Amino acid sequence: MLKFLSLVGQLKRTKRTGWVDHGVKAPESVSDHMYRMAVICFLLPSKSTAATGDTLNKDHCIKIALVHDIAECIVGDLAPSDGVSKEEKHKREKAAMEELAILAGEEAGKEIYELWEEYEFQKSPEAKFVKDVDRFEMILQAHEYETEEHKTEWLQDFFDSTKGKFGHPVVKDWVASLNKARVDNKQQTS
Repeated sequence: MLKFLSLVGQLKRTKRTGWVDHGVKAPESVSDHMYRMAVICFLLPSKSTAATGDTLNKDHCIKIALVHDIAECIVGDLAPSDGVSKEEKHKREKAAMEELAILAGEEAGKEIYELWEEYEFQKSPEAKFVKDVDRFEMILQAHEYETEEHKTEWLQDFFDSTKGKFGHPVVKDWVASLNKARVDNKQQTS
């Protein structure tokens, strides 16, 4: 258990590669990202439904958010700029998840691995919702960095990478609000 917790603790010191590559002065860690995603999932109204009409299990969404990037404590935050193929990235993360599952113990390890795999392969409405949250949290963070640095559209490529990829209506509303705030912020600084 101590080894598992120590490895997971590495996520507090693993800076998100995209922010580092863009010269953000104090980039968030992977655990910062996962934590806020879990909080965002917590905000999901209890009776929320997926695009398919299925009712989303909020607690399940929170759990997926808490483990979706956990393999990065071993493999690091691999970004497209690292030149690692999607297949190789998946292979490395799968091996890391297998190791983490063993360290976490039989019951918790099995659940952690299954949650990660559910997210990885987008097997459920909850996994799809959390993927939307993952993208939303990233652009929210980009907006915050742009605001802090007084650099409008500095991180536009993060917004561009998510355009048209949101499926859940609640997240689409959040994205619309964020885009409006971004436009308002640009007008105030012009």
